[in-house]
Amino acid sequence: MSDHPIPATRPVNPRFSSGPCAKIPEYNLDMLSDAPLGRSHRAAIGKGKLAEAIDLTREILGVPADYRIGIVPASDTGAVEMAMWSMLGERPVEMLAWESFGEGWVTDAVKQLKLDATVHKADYGKIVDFTQVDFGKDVVFTWNGTTSGVRVPNGEAIPADRDGLTICDATSAAFAMDLPFDKLDVVTFSWQKVLGGEAAHGMLILSPRAVARLESYTPDRPLPKIFRLTKGGKLNEGIFRGETINTPSMLAVEDYLVALKWAQSIGGLQGLIARADANAKAVRDFITDKDWIADLAEDPVTASTTSVCLKFTDPSIKDGAAFAKAVAKRLETEGVALDAGAYRDAPPGLRIWCGSTVEAGDVAALMPWIEWAYRAELIAQK
Repeated sequence: MSDHPIPATRPVNPRFSSGPCAKIPEYNLDMLSDAPLGRSHRAAIGKGKLAEAIDLTREILGVPADYRIGIVPASDTGAVEMAMWSMLGERPVEMLAWESFGEGWVTDAVKQLKLDATVHKADYGKIVDFTQVDFGKDVVFTWNGTTSGVRVPNGEAIPADRDGLTICDATSAAFAMDLPFDKLDVVTFSWQKVLGGEAAHGMLILSPRAVARLESYTPDRPLPKIFRLTKGGKLNEGIFRGETINTPSMLAVEDYLVALKWAQSIGGLQGLIARADANAKAVRDFITDKDWIADLAEDPVTASTTSVCLKFTDPSIKDGAAFAKAVAKRLETEGVALDAGAYRDAPPGLRIWCGSTVEAGDVAALMPWIEWAYRAELIAQK
């Protein structure tokens, strides 16, 4: 490899996984020393921590005062499932999918809930045409396609006077993108994405319209205890004050609080967005003049700023999947990028997490290593 030597600079933090994601800069376990371990989450100290997490989430994301925010079990998946099983069925549904997690919600709606559903799909690297969506129905979609590297650019296509509910899986978007809450009735995300928190806990944000649906509609299906958001026909308000349905990890709660306070310290949502934007720009600036690698996202307007997906475009590569895996393995062996391979259901390539906890300098340092690994693998496969 004398014509393309090993790069001189390495990323300080090689963690580019798209979930669980990199911890906040300068993270250490001493930051969790205030966690009330061995205490009940129902004790005053536990309730206080959970309420603080809800309040800081509202402050940083700019969630309207009349929207409820709840901490729920089973990560983002649990939050989405709670919303779907509790609210859908009152009217027909439009399901939108352009990557594997959206496909999962389609499966739940069609095969498990057996809803009257119209399904709109787009290939990896694209999103569906929102102008073709009937918002008189309930609409379920992901904001950012974590496995496909594309996102909804804004909420302009969602009417303010819609009759149906909009249920938005916003994991990989919340805290790195500006979510238009006036256009969204249910918003879900998990702690382990943009803020690099710990896994297993989800967030469920409900608009007044979503609350009205919960209180006026009883689905004709049994609901497991962890999905039940109402009592006696009224919203269980305790969930949205930190009285969680099941026992949360107070260590994970403390970790989330640490990340939220770090977010405050760098300028809140706008500071977080700026960091993710800079990270994604570092990737795209590098690949812009390359003829062997490209963005999986076809339209820059819909290109993700967190889960940036890349594809190899060199026509001499015979087995794209094997080649991409080998490049990702070289990056991991060199200790410059961990967990940077494309998602298992996605087209072959790389996926570089560019969320707000990642440093732009680390992204910039990684890019020459990708070229080095690509060229090394070309030689190895000859």
